[in-house]
Amino acid sequence: MDNATARQTQLQSWAQGAIRQHFGVDPGVIRADALGGDASFRRYFRFRSGATGDTQDLPDSLMLVDAPPAQENNPAFLRAAEEFRSAGLCTPRIYAHDLEQGFMVLEDFGDQLMLPCLQQAQADKDTTRVDTLYHHAMEALLRLQAYDEPSSLPPYDQALLHRELLLFDDWFCEKMLGWQLSDDERSLLATTWQILEASALAQPQVRVHRDYHSRNLMVRSGRDDTLDENQAPGVIDFQDAVIGPVSYDLVSLLRDCYIVWPRADVQRWASAYHAQAQARGIIPGTYTMTEFMRGFDLMGLQRHIKVLGIFCRLALRDNKQRYLLDLPVVMDYVCQVAGRHSVMQPFLTWFQAGPLPQMQARLAELDA
Repeated sequence: MDNATARQTQLQSWAQGAIRQHFGVDPGVIRADALGGDASFRRYFRFRSGATGDTQDLPDSLMLVDAPPAQENNPAFLRAAEEFRSAGLCTPRIYAHDLEQGFMVLEDFGDQLMLPCLQQAQADKDTTRVDTLYHHAMEALLRLQAYDEPSSLPPYDQALLHRELLLFDDWFCEKMLGWQLSDDERSLLATTWQILEASALAQPQVRVHRDYHSRNLMVRSGRDDTLDENQAPGVIDFQDAVIGPVSYDLVSLLRDCYIVWPRADVQRWASAYHAQAQARGIIPGTYTMTEFMRGFDLMGLQRHIKVLGIFCRLALRDNKQRYLLDLPVVMDYVCQVAGRHSVMQPFLTWFQAGPLPQMQARLAELDA
């Protein structure tokens, strides 16, 4: 029996007792179906109980999670879940957990991610549906940011911002491209990273999900079990939450690595968000839309440059090659947004002259 199979067997055995203890119902022998993974080491399984009745009974299905404690920060997941739910977000209920083993039993939000709904609406040119989905996603985000109780989340400080940007140096340039950075190139990148870090730290600081996009937002079912796009989304994958820049989650949502919108739409949604953030006291009234959008752009560059490194690491270290398919969108974001800010021109000139065409050639080879 390999390690993954052994872990699943252990999880199912543990879940049987945990479910019995929490719900007061014997679920019988647990046999759960494996679900698609994500970019982490976590694995998800669905247990269908077939139970019916009121909310005190065993739900019809539950999510079982194997989150190896050596690789996953499960205490951070529990802390963030509590804070986000207290702020009014719809996060999965945690029915049981075992931090030592890295096992959890969670509420099951189903399978409907926001991304396919957006893609279908985009294909149908259904702007009303798109606006509705983004309205509810932004409303949830505003609710999180307006929550003013003390937080246990760590700070998104300069050291963390810098470590993230170094993923580009290490994984995109050196490990993926074999690009040995010269002293001048390292100096250029260090100067660029300082600009992006300073911009992020200068923004109003709020609770930040840190991966708030269409693959981590769920369209949930209504009372009649039909999908309801007019309610708050289910929010998942929040274990990396921090206190950080106000624009970070918004740019993650609106400049999503997995779906692209016209600049005018992004500007319109960001403007609506800016007005609501001012009305709710999240950002000061003196924080103009021009300032907000500059911070939004530079925050997006920090995120997307980091993501270039992360996607390469996922492909090289974790053999998750599918993330390479998303590199062209991210590289395009970097070029377009950097081109609108003169302070980013030295980096953009270097990137477009060397790493960008080299990566494009590498991707063409893989596609051949």
